Amino acid sequence: MAAPRTPNAARKALARLSLPERTAVADALRTETVGGVLLLAAAVAALIWANIPSLSHAYRAVSDFHLGPAALGLDLSVAHWAADGLLAVFFFVAGVELKRELVAGDLRDPRAAVLPVVAALCGMAVPALVYTLTNLTGGGSLAGWAVPTATDIAFALAVLAVIGTSLPGALRAFLLTLAVVDDLFAILIIAVFFTSRINFAALGGAVAALVLFWLLLRKGVRGWYVYLPLALVIWALMYNSGVHATIAGVAMGLMLRCVTREGEERSPGERLEHLVRPLSAGLAVPLFALFSAGVPLSGGALAQVFTRPETLGVVLGLVVGKTVGVFGGTWLTVRFTRASLSEGLAWADVFAVATLAGIGFTVSLLIGELAFTGDLALTEEVKASVLVGSLIAAICATVLLKVRNARYRRLCEDEERDEDQDGIPDVYEQDDPAYHLRMAEIHEGKAAEHRRIAAGLSAAARHARAEVPGGAGEENGRPA
Repeated sequence: MAAPRTPNAARKALARLSLPERTAVADALRTETVGGVLLLAAAVAALIWANIPSLSHAYRAVSDFHLGPAALGLDLSVAHWAADGLLAVFFFVAGVELKRELVAGDLRDPRAAVLPVVAALCGMAVPALVYTLTNLTGGGSLAGWAVPTATDIAFALAVLAVIGTSLPGALRAFLLTLAVVDDLFAILIIAVFFTSRINFAALGGAVAALVLFWLLLRKGVRGWYVYLPLALVIWALMYNSGVHATIAGVAMGLMLRCVTREGEERSPGERLEHLVRPLSAGLAVPLFALFSAGVPLSGGALAQVFTRPETLGVVLGLVVGKTVGVFGGTWLTVRFTRASLSEGLAWADVFAVATLAGIGFTVSLLIGELAFTGDLALTEEVKASVLVGSLIAAICATVLLKVRNARYRRLCEDEERDEDQDGIPDVYEQDDPAYHLRMAEIHEGKAAEHRRIAAGLSAAARHARAEVPGGAGEENGRPA
């Protein structure tokens, strides 16, 4: 159990997580890390498929293949289904995750919420500003200002999985919470800035269906056969309304109850998130990457990424803007509040994680498609710039985190130590008298064992001296 804080105690920024929060974050990170590895594999497969001359035509043919009921306005290409349909599952999980953070996680405490919220806001505002300045200077289009504002948590955690697993839990949780807040604002950006037309009849139907969804939840109605068809109706109506269909996913996620009641081990939201997260991380997001990351790459195309203002703005926004924004937001929060950086961490660690936040993949690709609809060539170039910027950010973060890896390993060992072997790390039991009594018993047992060994060794030594004529250590009756 974490030590209680006095009302006037200075708050530690990036401090050790509470035990329930630590468990929830660890569960989420395990799935997201596996999903991130699959995401990387899907992105690499897409690039190979789209850039081998004998296969590139097949990639385009599959991506552009249409299916779905045209009468319902759902005759969509495979790529479109991946972006609007499968990503709704991803945003549903993001909605549940955000709800859990708001009502049961660290974000329910306003003092704890300030740090990731400010860091996320600055981490979105600064990249947008960098993109805007780059394009104002270079005479490019300002339509893509939102492309570099998103952080891809699955991709970032996949990089962490490759680097190693010794990163302290507080930094991992900070990155995860930052990405959750980031996703929320990305959803708002999509809803507000990338909705060009509104079908009010369809939107009204979607809202009515969402109200029914909420009422069924509050009445305690159970059964996937009730909610799954209703969720599909909500998604279809939202898609036809002109509002991006992923908004339906996050809206349903936010409606779920994420607080446990008496007799429950997990809330309905946590149970459903546990079931759906593997589908999101293991299928929905990798398939989206497969049909979005397949952009033609060549020496000339890569060189153009650094010469065209739109693509250069995306790269600089991800690599420079994200790092400066997240790090600056964290520093400002600590500087102008009572918070102070937790023991064992340095500002270099915050800078490394801020660099890692520059990996913007899933949502950045989605916003890139929405921002430059109608200009296929520019859309492809912006996608390439997202890949390049994310790769540069990943490499920079890898180098920075590797420099501190030995320190991280020691911190991780301290967090995991469980000398009384009760399944709870010792750092969470420092204020529990029972823990100290158990440790006293363990040490007393060890002391008794050492006394027994010492007594045995002394007896053996006396016996050996008694068997040596003239006494041990003597020669011809004289001291040796």
